[in-house]
Amino acid sequence: MNLVLFEDAMQHVCRISRILESPRGHGLLVGVGGSGKQSLTRLAAYISSVEVFQITLSKGYSIQDLKIDLAGLFLKTGVKNQRVALLLTDAQIPDERFLVIINDLLASGEIPELFSEEEIESILSGVRAEVRALGLLDSRENGWRFFTDRVRQQLTVILCLSPVGSALSVRARRFPALIQCTTIDWFHPWTSEALQSVSYRFIQEIEGIEPAVQESISLFMAYVHTSVNQASEKYQRNEKRYNYTTPKSFLQQITLYRNLLEKSRAQLQHKMNRLDSGLQKLQTTASQVEDLQAKLASQEAELTFKKQNIEALITKIGLQTERVSSKREAADVEAQKVAVIQAEVSAKQKDCENDLAKAEPSLTAATAALHTLNKVNLTELKAFPNPPNAVLNVAAAVMVLLAPRGRVPKDRSWKAARAFMGKVDDFLQALVSYDKEHIPDSCLTVVKQEYLRNPEFHPDLVRTKSTAAAGLCAWTINIVRYYEIYCEVTPKRHALSQANVELEAATARLLAVQKKLADLDASLQSLTAHFEKAIAEKISCQEEVTHTNQTIELANRLVKGLESEKERWSQAIVQYLKQQKTLCGDILITSAFVSYMGYFTRQYRAELLNNAWIPFLKSQTVSVPLTDGLDPILMLTDDATVAAWHNQGLPNDRMSTENAAILTTSERWPLIIDPQQQGIKWIRNKLGPELRVVQLGQRGYLDVIEQALACGETVLIENLPEKVDPVLEHLLGRNTIRKGRYIQIGGKECEYNSNFQLILHTKLANPHFPPELQAQTTLINFTVTPVGLEEQLLGQVVSRERPDLETLKMELTTQQNHFKIELKRLEDHLLNRLSAAHGNFLGDISLVEQLENTKNTAAHIQCKVVEARENETKINEARELYRPAAERASVLFFIISDLSKINLMYQFSLKTFNSVFNKAMECAEWDEDVKTRVLTLTEAITYSVFLYTSQGLFERDKLTFLSHTAFQILLKQGMIDDQEFDFLLRFPVEASRVSPVSFLSPHAWGAIKTISTMEDFSGLDRDVESSPKRWRKIIESRCPEKERLPQDWKNKSSLQKLIILRALRPDRLTYTLRNFVEESMGSKYVEPARLEFDKLYEDSGSSTHVFFILSPGVDPLKDVEKLGLKLGFSIEHGTLHNVSLGQGQEKVAERVLNNASKLGHWVILQNVHLVARWLPSLDAVLETAAVDSHPDYRVFITGEPAPTPEQHVIPRGILENAIKITNEPPTGMSASLHAALNNFSQDTLDMCSREQEFNSMFFSLCFFHACVTERRKFGPQGWNHKYPFSTGDLTISANVLYNYLEANTKSMQVPWEDLCYLFGEIMYGGHITDDWDRRLCKTYLEEFMHPKMFEGELFLCPGFLAPPFMDYGGYHSYIDEHLPSENPTLYGLHPNAELECLAVTSDNLLRTLMELQPQDSSRGEGAAQSSEEKVKSIIEDILEKLPEEYNMAEIISKTTKRSPYILVCFQECERMNLLLTEIRRSLNELDLGLKGELTMSYNMENLQSALFTDSVPDSWARLAYPSTKSLAQWFSDLMSSCRELDSWTQDLVLPAVVWLSGLFNPQSFLTAVLQSIARKNQWPLDKMTLTVDVTKKTKDDFGHPPREGAYIHGLFMEGARWDTQSGLITEAVLRDLTPAMPVLYVRAVPAEEQELKSTYECPVYRTKQRGPTYVWTLHLRTKQPPAKWIVAGVVLLLSV
Repeated sequence: MNLVLFEDAMQHVCRISRILESPRGHGLLVGVGGSGKQSLTRLAAYISSVEVFQITLSKGYSIQDLKIDLAGLFLKTGVKNQRVALLLTDAQIPDERFLVIINDLLASGEIPELFSEEEIESILSGVRAEVRALGLLDSRENGWRFFTDRVRQQLTVILCLSPVGSALSVRARRFPALIQCTTIDWFHPWTSEALQSVSYRFIQEIEGIEPAVQESISLFMAYVHTSVNQASEKYQRNEKRYNYTTPKSFLQQITLYRNLLEKSRAQLQHKMNRLDSGLQKLQTTASQVEDLQAKLASQEAELTFKKQNIEALITKIGLQTERVSSKREAADVEAQKVAVIQAEVSAKQKDCENDLAKAEPSLTAATAALHTLNKVNLTELKAFPNPPNAVLNVAAAVMVLLAPRGRVPKDRSWKAARAFMGKVDDFLQALVSYDKEHIPDSCLTVVKQEYLRNPEFHPDLVRTKSTAAAGLCAWTINIVRYYEIYCEVTPKRHALSQANVELEAATARLLAVQKKLADLDASLQSLTAHFEKAIAEKISCQEEVTHTNQTIELANRLVKGLESEKERWSQAIVQYLKQQKTLCGDILITSAFVSYMGYFTRQYRAELLNNAWIPFLKSQTVSVPLTDGLDPILMLTDDATVAAWHNQGLPNDRMSTENAAILTTSERWPLIIDPQQQGIKWIRNKLGPELRVVQLGQRGYLDVIEQALACGETVLIENLPEKVDPVLEHLLGRNTIRKGRYIQIGGKECEYNSNFQLILHTKLANPHFPPELQAQTTLINFTVTPVGLEEQLLGQVVSRERPDLETLKMELTTQQNHFKIELKRLEDHLLNRLSAAHGNFLGDISLVEQLENTKNTAAHIQCKVVEARENETKINEARELYRPAAERASVLFFIISDLSKINLMYQFSLKTFNSVFNKAMECAEWDEDVKTRVLTLTEAITYSVFLYTSQGLFERDKLTFLSHTAFQILLKQGMIDDQEFDFLLRFPVEASRVSPVSFLSPHAWGAIKTISTMEDFSGLDRDVESSPKRWRKIIESRCPEKERLPQDWKNKSSLQKLIILRALRPDRLTYTLRNFVEESMGSKYVEPARLEFDKLYEDSGSSTHVFFILSPGVDPLKDVEKLGLKLGFSIEHGTLHNVSLGQGQEKVAERVLNNASKLGHWVILQNVHLVARWLPSLDAVLETAAVDSHPDYRVFITGEPAPTPEQHVIPRGILENAIKITNEPPTGMSASLHAALNNFSQDTLDMCSREQEFNSMFFSLCFFHACVTERRKFGPQGWNHKYPFSTGDLTISANVLYNYLEANTKSMQVPWEDLCYLFGEIMYGGHITDDWDRRLCKTYLEEFMHPKMFEGELFLCPGFLAPPFMDYGGYHSYIDEHLPSENPTLYGLHPNAELECLAVTSDNLLRTLMELQPQDSSRGEGAAQSSEEKVKSIIEDILEKLPEEYNMAEIISKTTKRSPYILVCFQECERMNLLLTEIRRSLNELDLGLKGELTMSYNMENLQSALFTDSVPDSWARLAYPSTKSLAQWFSDLMSSCRELDSWTQDLVLPAVVWLSGLFNPQSFLTAVLQSIARKNQWPLDKMTLTVDVTKKTKDDFGHPPREGAYIHGLFMEGARWDTQSGLITEAVLRDLTPAMPVLYVRAVPAEEQELKSTYECPVYRTKQRGPTYVWTLHLRTKQPPAKWIVAGVVLLLSV
């Protein structure tokens, strides 16, 4: 481990060592991920010789696996007596149930059911010897205790947990041992000194940085880290985005700086070397030319000399050639002669050979005959005494042939023959060696004539006589025959031998001639070789001359051609030298940019870089050299690379380029936040098929990662959730093992190839990744920017309007990008070739020509670039005409994207926005004039987006959306002042206690004073004071937004009028905003517009589903079923599947979706909000099912919105790709009345025989229904409780009405009472649980169900007569024509009823608008008081003011009387004591918790939260009385109550006027009034009732209590006012919502004596919430019918 032990780190090591050394000690290290908790623990463990154990998470690691690991540790520590530290981090607790086991381990050192019985026995046997050695009894208990004690002694648990979020506090409460049984070491963020010392230590190792500069760099690095922390806090405040920096990210910055500096230095040096080499080559080229010319002269002289030598050689060769020719002719003649002789010899030789071949058989036969002779048969022959003639002849013939020297014997008798044969062997030998080629003629003649002619002289004949004689006969015949042939051949042989002699002579002569010729040839070849060599030398010399000429020419061309390069390269070298000096500073900024900027938006990046980092760097005592106007992007990449990125689909805006540069440079894994999927599109295009894409949880995804890890491939993990699978922990942190060659994934060692790249991607728009993950990765915010989106949309507009132009633009852009890439490549090639060329490189003609070609190509491209730029300018001018449409669309996209801040259901994707945008352009009206066409397009886009978005918004949010849209469009167009707009939203109000004009409240006057400080409103306060009548008219007008402002103020702009009206009439601001929108955007935007479901269906598709956002009382699926029937989809046909989601339905839904996508069916998924855990799976299923699905496949989803953002469960993916539709009940009397009628038809009106009565009563019933449903919007003043009145109530009531009228047809009577009872007590009354609400319902029915309706005299509401007899359509028309505009009087309420509601709505709307504004990064400056500091000051303030508890013993002892009033006083004091005790106890407890002396509990946290938000804590409210006030007002009331009790308890005498509102239990006091009078007069209590007289006096007018009863004050009337003069209830004054009542005199009278005539039974409530806060009922005098006040919701309130 490479650690820098600054002071804090050393302290932590000491603390951890102390924990490890302390017996039974455990540690809890608290700090964000990357603080060094694990590293320092390992170091401390090493110092203490403690083995560190960490669990290795694998897929599916469970509690059982944890127990197995812990069992192993128990054995190691308890049996083997080894010291072990169990190191456990947040990431290693995938399941909170793990902490149950850890909690047990920390608390008791034991874990239940860790070992089986067999294992326990094995353990006991293992420690038995040691137990005995201690002198203990060898029992099971002693053995187990010894084992557990040793485990506790030797096993230390070190927990490393993060304080981010609520996880730690929740765990601390759930598992107390985490805090109580551990020593806590808090790892605070590193101090600036620590940051500086660490960075300084590492920077010292970097070569080439001056020591003085090193210190400045380390200071800057520390400053960057702290400045980013501050920016992150501001980012979180303004943008609600969480960006964390940890010590680990700081160390990563240092590492990146070192590596980037090293790499940049090497690159810069390489560039300089290339340029330097290139310049040197160019400089030497000119000087080389002179040398080349001198060389050329000597080469030319040498060439002339060689030419002369060659001419002499040519003459010699000519003579020699003539001699050779003559000799060759002679040789040819001789050769011809030899050839003739050779032919003759050959012929003769052939002839001889043929003749000899003929003689050969005879010779062979003679030889064969000889072989037949042998000693035996010759002896036998010789032994013949008297042979036959034939044998004699043979013997005689042989004697003749063998006669010596040719002397033929005369005696050729048998005797002579026998003698001649002599010795048989010699005779045989004579025959064999007979000279057959030289037979004497004499012998031959005798043999031929005398014997051979004899016919008997034949071997066959002779053989009969003697075998030997036959052989001799055959020999004789064949020898003679042979000789005869031989004699014929002999002359020929003589001729042949003669010819051979001649041939030898001729051949000898020929050889002599040939030898001479060969000698001459050799001589000629020698001369020729000399000649060729001379020629080659001449050619070589000639080539050298030519080459030198070419080289000189090329050198001149090259020097001229590269003159511009020479100049440019010279400047570049100067620039590079400068850059070399500033490199350490430039890379310092760049590395900080890459390390920290990724997650920030453009404005935060610019602010940090230009307003913080660069100024700080320049302000250093020893300044770090820095390039002026440094652009970090140019340090990371070049134009050519950026151009290639753009060709690959990277959006063409600055932010995207920065993101791409960070992504490609960062050394940590990039994690891209990409809700619009633009970053992932670029990455896929850039990496192509090499990229491996997986999703977490996908089947086999770990195998894919493992393969890529080994092969060095790039893996993209897409759609990452906020919580990453802990199995990937080592991979994310690059925690390699075995010298960096392996990484553990899921307990398996995987080979790690250093080329492996991991890219993480999430679709979440605003994820909250934990600091641990942010330390391991570089977050990059790829969210689409307004500029980038505008360019994309402009491209879409132009490609639709002018496809030729856009195609040309795209081609040009691609071409320009290619040119940039090509120019860079050519320049690199040029420099590489130049620098690679050695020596006299001008000799390398191909190199020089290639350099020249490169130069020419570059020049050609430059011309093309210029030309393309000119064309691009023209194209851009033409495209710019369409920019307003694209600009508007971009603004609109960001407006609808922001809507998720209002409600998380409002999610919209860029994909769906694009489809709306394109459809709007399709439908826009065509116009030849481009400007008109653009205006039409802009309007069409705006209205389409408005309609598309509105259909998915709740009514309450539509005006917010409209106003936001109008303001943003006007701001973009510069048509409203942004300062005035900001003022309208923030609306600061100057504190004012009094108002100089009676019609304005102090608050309104304060607002006027603040407005008057603005330049355009100067003098407004004076005008209001000087002309009060004119301004009063505005104040008191029913519709002030339609009034003209007095004097010159009438000329103010609409926005300025809005500002003035916000001060004067905040209640009418919603109406004013609606008018403002209508004025700026057109009336169609404010008119209710709803698209028919059929049309909405057209926009849906297999991947675009429909999502119905549910509202109570509305069934949106009717439309789906109705359209389904029309298109042939129904449950009966099995083509429509309706799945109501709930327990166990998830698998059914998945199966249905997969089948329906293939078969083209419709699927309805109801109530998806009920299956929160399954929704991420549903998101994935919907995505996969839509791929290659049937075109008819559709999905319809219903779900309820969550009540709070924290409870929102529906994934963004499901919502943003869906067409969202809200179905709310209609609002407003007109809409509700029409909707009520729409449940019926003309048939309904025609069905009753008593049409006149039925129609009139039916209409009144519809009006009643509209009244009771719409009245709910007025909150408690409308109904005490919210009731689910529905159209079902109306339709059943209509049926009842029909049935009752039909039943009474004969009597022709209308059963008014029966009907009113049925409607008021059963149909509608069935929902009602409150008696006062039941009274209201009954009163309405009595008013509307009245015989007057048949006479045309019944007013259903002021200005609206019950209609005469009409048909169905007539009633709709009558409503449109005669119903007054929407206001509270339609329901019998006073106009004040909506004032508070409207004012609150207006405030909320403007607050929401302010939250929706693009946040300025400079906002939120100044150190806001932290939550804890604010709470501490509140605690101090309350405890300081809080009175002491009442001494009840002392108070009780003051009197022995126990009158009802005294008992009430005692009760109030006891209740107050309980409350004061709880307040004091809880505040003291929280104070200790904030100081760290107590563990924070849930209750303490809730109390802290309540104090911070100025609301009354629940624990106090439970002991106090109901209140709707803020904490400050509530505490003020509490102090007043204490003062009231102080005066009451002084002498226990009833106060002159009792402050009823200040009592805990006002009912008990009013009961005490009843009791005291009943006791005094001896009246029965159950027959008594309270009566009230309203005095004309105030509290201060009374000095003592009345003799009986009591005076009470602190009551307010809502819905009307008390007229003090007349002593009656009268109409309220406009905008005086809750006028105070004078003092009331309350006394008791017998019930029968109470005056009830002309009184209104008025309920009394604690607060405006009414309902459960009911106190009592008082009868107040009235001249008006009580029904008026019942319908008006008149009540008395104790607190407002």
